Amino acid sequence: MNYENKVQVGETTLNVYTEGIGAVTIVFMAGNGVTCPVLEYKPIYRRMSTKYRIAVIEKAGYGFSDRAKTPRTIENLVSEDREALRRAGIEPPYVLAPHSYSGFEAVYWANTYPDEVKAVLGMDMGVPELAMLQADEIPEEKRLKLLEKQHKLLKKIAKDGLLAKLVRSKTENVSGLMTGSELTAEEKSIYRRLFYQNIASSEYTEESRLMTENAKKAFETGSLKCPCCLFISDMKTLSRKLSWRQAGLDFAEQCGAEVHLSDKGHMMYAFIPDEMSNTFSRFLEANCIVAQ
Repeated sequence: MNYENKVQVGETTLNVYTEGIGAVTIVFMAGNGVTCPVLEYKPIYRRMSTKYRIAVIEKAGYGFSDRAKTPRTIENLVSEDREALRRAGIEPPYVLAPHSYSGFEAVYWANTYPDEVKAVLGMDMGVPELAMLQADEIPEEKRLKLLEKQHKLLKKIAKDGLLAKLVRSKTENVSGLMTGSELTAEEKSIYRRLFYQNIASSEYTEESRLMTENAKKAFETGSLKCPCCLFISDMKTLSRKLSWRQAGLDFAEQCGAEVHLSDKGHMMYAFIPDEMSNTFSRFLEANCIVAQ
């Protein structure tokens, strides 16, 4: 099966995979450092594509996409996503399905271009308030040093040697896809190749470096005003004042979102795809967002 569909966006090319049919497209948006989004999110989108048209955007430096030619600001990330979809012939309206870091992008997108976004389906999406609070708790100099240290470690893991083997369960197979049945043998081979090709990409580090700035810009657009359904995990964070789950619950209350709590981790879409896809489908139908 061919997952490559590269389109020209500015001076680079981005991969936009799509399947299914429908007047509204569910757009799956990758979390920071997800090395192969088109296969990472397959467990959930393959279930939803039986009813809806889905699209997976692979940002610059991710999956099959080429390297970034612009700074990883939230304006550029969202602008490039929107252009990539249009270049792929996928016009709005959209339902955004962000995971982790891309929650900031979804908030910015939905509030800046409200006519394009019908709803948001949060897959343990990051919320701006928590990122901003962590920035207040952790000095910027310390945060940048941690990022530099992390990047050096990822460069070592990218060599696919002994260290990679020792930490495989927390890196290559953190979502269980390499030992599970959701991907075929060929897909696992592609996933593994792209994991080590992309894991130390500078785009991931730059997104992390700009996290506070991007979160603030998303926060300044206000609370989400479109229908929202959020799955929230109990993931650990660096903040001592606010947990990941409580931050998600506070965010959900602000935007009147439907909430579903999960103890299946940050990559929950790979562990409970049936529950998530059924819940999201019921939510969209309840809000009169139908496939056709």
